[in-house]
Amino acid sequence: MKFGKAPRIAYGEELLELAKKNRDIVALDGDLSKSTMTCLIEESYPERYFEMSIAEANMVATAAGMALKGKIPFVNSFAVFITGRAFDQVRQSVAYPGLNVKICGSSSGFSDFGDGATHQSVEDLALMRCLPNMTVLSPMDEHETREMVRFMAAHKGPVYIRLDRNEVPVILNENYKFKLGEPVVVRSGKDVTIFATGQMVSIALSAAALLEADGISPEIVNVGTIKPMNEKAIIELARTTGAAVTAEEHNVRGGLGSAVAEALMKCPIPIVPVGIEDRFGQSAADYSELLQAYGLTAESIAAACREAKGLKKENHG
Repeated sequence: MKFGKAPRIAYGEELLELAKKNRDIVALDGDLSKSTMTCLIEESYPERYFEMSIAEANMVATAAGMALKGKIPFVNSFAVFITGRAFDQVRQSVAYPGLNVKICGSSSGFSDFGDGATHQSVEDLALMRCLPNMTVLSPMDEHETREMVRFMAAHKGPVYIRLDRNEVPVILNENYKFKLGEPVVVRSGKDVTIFATGQMVSIALSAAALLEADGISPEIVNVGTIKPMNEKAIIELARTTGAAVTAEEHNVRGGLGSAVAEALMKCPIPIVPVGIEDRFGQSAADYSELLQAYGLTAESIAAACREAKGLKKENHG
């Protein structure tokens, strides 16, 4: 698979293009603009860029005030900080009143591999998904990222998006159109349905070759919208194959796997999760080292598919 731009870079570029057309778009950052790529707004429109320093709670509260005055504030920091440190302000000042604030969590999952557990977000989807009124997005490549940023700017209400720090494979083409809540089949199959999000979609595609060698035909579905989720579509996709696997760079509790399991409670289909097994992260020399150490691999997904089909019980965590 060909690698494209990192989602955080695609996000920054698309936000700048939107800002050129809409003067109400403003960017707030927690002293990380060169990482979150809001530096592009700072360079082109300094009067619409607000450096809030390492004060995420104040930043979110300020953004809420701007939204009340008709601005479209994009609030930026590492995913672990913007969802964790500022949770109270996100809940009370943004989600509860349903204000038009866009919350952008960069360096999600293990993608900030060098800084260790304190900087790695393994619970952000769970935190944001539990909030009423909050839309939660998780793009898989640069094209989906750009589409989601356009959606965020046009949508009225709070949105959270998690962004990978590193380059990821390009799976979609430039003609892709994002539809809120709709899962997207990226590979057809008949034996097991793999629901994946973010970086794990490309890893699921790599798992397909391993499964085909065993005579198993996997269907791979990108779930870019974690909330709201089209549960009817999820059920229909899983029911077609009769078995389901979820794959996410997030704690197996509270994220994509939990959301899909909640949907599948309405039909008796076996489901096996692949994700971070209720652990914090750690420092590593590179991104792939952490994915391997935590079982976020093609081999783990293939093992989970075999388990879901009842072919072999394996430890894939």
